[in-house]
Parts: sequence; C-alpha cells; structure tokens
Amino acid sequence: MPAFDLPLPELERHRPDIDEPAGFDAFWADTLKVAGQREPLVSVRPVDTGLRLTQTWDVTFRGFAGDPVRAWFSRPAGVRDPLPAVVEFVGYGRGRGLPHERLTWVNAGYAHLLMDNRGQGDQYGNGGATPDPHATAPGGPGPAVRGLLDARDYHYRRLITDAVRAVTAVRALPGVDGARVAAVGNSQGGGLALAVAGLVPDLAAALVTAPLLCGIRRALDLTDAGPYGEIATYLSVHRGAERSAYRTLAHVEGISFARRAHAPAHFGTGLRDTVCPPSGAYAAFNRYGELRGGDVRKAMHAFPYNGHEGGEAEQVGRQLVWLREVFSD
Repeated sequence: MPAFDLPLPELERHRPDIDEPAGFDAFWADTLKVAGQREPLVSVRPVDTGLRLTQTWDVTFRGFAGDPVRAWFSRPAGVRDPLPAVVEFVGYGRGRGLPHERLTWVNAGYAHLLMDNRGQGDQYGNGGATPDPHATAPGGPGPAVRGLLDARDYHYRRLITDAVRAVTAVRALPGVDGARVAAVGNSQGGGLALAVAGLVPDLAAALVTAPLLCGIRRALDLTDAGPYGEIATYLSVHRGAERSAYRTLAHVEGISFARRAHAPAHFGTGLRDTVCPPSGAYAAFNRYGELRGGDVRKAMHAFPYNGHEGGEAEQVGRQLVWLREVFSD
C-alpha cells in the first residue's frame, strides 16, 4: 500500500479542530466515580507457567460497573523490591491470551499487568476470559459498533473505564511502585493507553503506537479497514444515524484525551497504515498536553514504509530505552 495520508511535513503540523462535547469532562468524571466506588481487586491467584525466571498471577479486578475483568500479572522471579509497573493493553479483537506470550516488559525488570479486553478475544491470538454483560444496546456484532448510538451504552466507554481501573488495580498489587506506572499499547491498545494518559492524572508515562480512536472522523473518510470499516458498514445500513454515532464517538476521541494528558509520552506510527491512519497519531501527538500548558516530554517515531505493523521490534527497542530513561529521572 503506498502512502495515502498527508505528507510527513503536513503530519508534523497537523492539529485539527475537533468536535469535543461540552460535557466531555463530566461524562468521564461521573463514569469513573461510579467505577471507583469499590475496591479494585477481586482475586489474585498464582499460576504455574513453567517459567523459572518469571512469576505470574491470574488477577481479576473490578472494571466498569464493578464487572470482573481478567488480567495476567507478572514479575521477575526472586525480586523483592517494589518495581515500576507497565500496564499493557492489547489490540482489537484480541484477548489476554496465555501468560507466557508477552514477556518483554517483565524481562526488562518491570512488574507487568496485561489486561483482557471485555467482550473480545475471538478474532486472533489465544483468546480472552472477560465477557461484556452490557453488550445488548443497538449496534452491530463488532465491538466498535456495540452501543454506537449512545455514549452511555458504547463499548469503548466500558473498555476505557476498565483500562483506568487496571492502573488502580496494579497499584494495589504487592511489589509495585505505584508512583511509577506506565500505560502501553498498540492499535486499540494504543488508544486505550492514550485514554488512560488523559484520565489518570498521576500516570508516570504513556507509550502509544498506531493508536485507534484518534482523528476518528478523518479516519472514517480515509479507510474502510479494520474497526473503522465496521462503523462505516453500520452507517451504510442505518442511514441517518451518523449524527448520533458521531456524538458518541466524540466521547472517546483520542485527541481529546491527549489534550488533557501530562505524563511523558512516546508515540509511533507507520506512514502507510491504512488501519489507524497516521494523521490520527500525529494529531494526538501534536495536541498532547496542550491543556496542561504544553510543556510535556514527548517523542514521535514515524516509519515511512510500514503500515499497521509499524516499527515492530525496532519500536519496542526504542520504547525500552525511552522508558528506562523516564523512570530513572
């Protein structure tokens, strides 16, 4: 796929206006207030993974509406001191999988919480274990359109709330330095990490690659791939529902979360990404922290010949170096 979005010089200046709802902050404050009325942890059970250098626990914490959300929590074996933590969010259609799949962050010396995606996990990977008991509002079968016509019913209201609660949960786990918690994710996971950066005022860092839910209206005009294509298909059938859908999507727009964030942030995007167009990543990056005075530490890495896979292992290597420096400051 050739480059299809804005040229790089324009991406580096891309700061689009957004249709931000007047009640955006109140919507999220009320949602998180209700979710925060209960203690975060439900259960923490050790798991025998067969790995000698990593200890893992099967964690259940309370997310949106107190619903149980599953996660894997891992630490380097034999380390007793409190460790900085990485909370990782996975991609669209994927679940938490198996506990030995994602070992990069724990091998780098961090405590690691890998959150399951409620109501997802059946499209690729090794499955999930968290149902979504609220997925009954009007909408299509895919998560991106569940409850699309009302922000209160929308799937991403629940999933973003789960992501915020995952940070609360990891801070309640033993052996975690709660002052040093980073949110990490690619694609949908990148969108969740960005939302957490905008909603958790004392987050220590955010690592955001190829984020979904950024520049949503422009993405719907650019691509029919992936989750955005599901939304377009839904609207092609439900003609006249655009206004309600756009109002809902404005409540989960990543640029709005980026504006409110202040944690140091590391971004990445492929300039040929037709799933999560690079203009969305750049819009969030360029407006990141602007409501906090704009003096925020941030970095962006673009991969001109890559699509949604982005920089893959090279990007992870950059993240490891960058996060070590942030946590060492």
